[in-house]
Parts: sequence; C-alpha cells; structure tokens
Amino acid sequence: MIAGLDKYRIILASRSPRRQQLLRDLGLRFEVVEIDYDESFPENLKGEEAAICLAKGKSDSFRNFLSDSEIVITADTIVWCNNKVLGKPVDYEDARRMIRELSDNTHEVITGVNLLSAKKEVSFAETTRVTFKELSDEEIDYYIKEFKPFDKAGAYGIQEWIGIAACSRIEGSYFNVVGLPVQRVYQELMKFIK
Repeated sequence: MIAGLDKYRIILASRSPRRQQLLRDLGLRFEVVEIDYDESFPENLKGEEAAICLAKGKSDSFRNFLSDSEIVITADTIVWCNNKVLGKPVDYEDARRMIRELSDNTHEVITGVNLLSAKKEVSFAETTRVTFKELSDEEIDYYIKEFKPFDKAGAYGIQEWIGIAACSRIEGSYFNVVGLPVQRVYQELMKFIK
C-alpha cells in the first residue's frame, strides 16, 4: 500500500468491476460497499456539474457514519453528446440509438469523483473527448449482441471491440473512459490525506 494511505480504511462505493480493477491496479487496498442510488439529477445541470452531482449524491449515505481514518470514494461517469447526457441504456433499442448518436461524432466522457471523510470532502471531474468513426447498422448490432453494454454510460466500453474498431481519436485520460480517472484520483487522494 502507498505510504500515507495505509493509515486509512478506503471504501469504494461502486458496483463497477472496472473501477474496482483500476483501483487494484493502482495498488490501493480498499473495501467495496455497494449502494443503491437513484442516478437522476436536476435537468438544468450540464456535463461536469451532472457528474459531480451524482458522485456527491452517492456519498450521502456515508456522510454521518465515517471515522477520522475512513475515506469513501464515489464516482459516476456520464457520456455528454450533442448537449445531453447519454446514460445507461434501458434496452437494446436504447443502446442502438445511443451508439448511432456517437457514430461519426465526438463526445465527452465525464467522470465525477467525490472523496469523503469525517472531516473533509473534495469533488472533481475529469473530461475526455472521444471521436468515433462512422459505424454501420451491422457493426452496431454486432457490438450490442456480443458485448451487451447495458451497464455502461453511452452504451459502450472503450476497452471492448467498439473502442478498438471505432475509436479514431481520444483526447485525455483513457482510464477515465474505462470508468475512473485513476491518475487524478491518486493525486487527489494524496492531497486529501495531507
């Protein structure tokens, strides 16, 4: 465990296997606590505001129960395309509609992160711009049938076939698009414990 962080019980409040793996790859020891959270937010919030609102909301259930040596990490990733949020698809047709919108277009993947302890709270967002080449209906159907991206914002995982075959440009953190900007999380955690 990284010096300094070994004095803390770190809790990741996320079901995402991708976030869990990224934190493991970072060398953090942490516990996973799954929470149920209504991922809706006020319609007037745009981009980073929406992602941070969701991340902060997920930490609310821990707010009054933390000791001085506990840190909760919550995060939420949204896809921002054509001035609107593309969340997790509700079904096959919704996934198809989202991927069609991303096809031959540039969008932003925004992850809001909240760090919470008994004495302190820090929120931040990381934005990555992603460009997809034009995808045919056959390619879209192949991806949805084979990879079932129903638990992913924007109906895709960049680490899967669609990212390999369709992502023509990425500006910013690749890991942010996977689900957590781990380099920024590490920096912010080290500042958080000082």
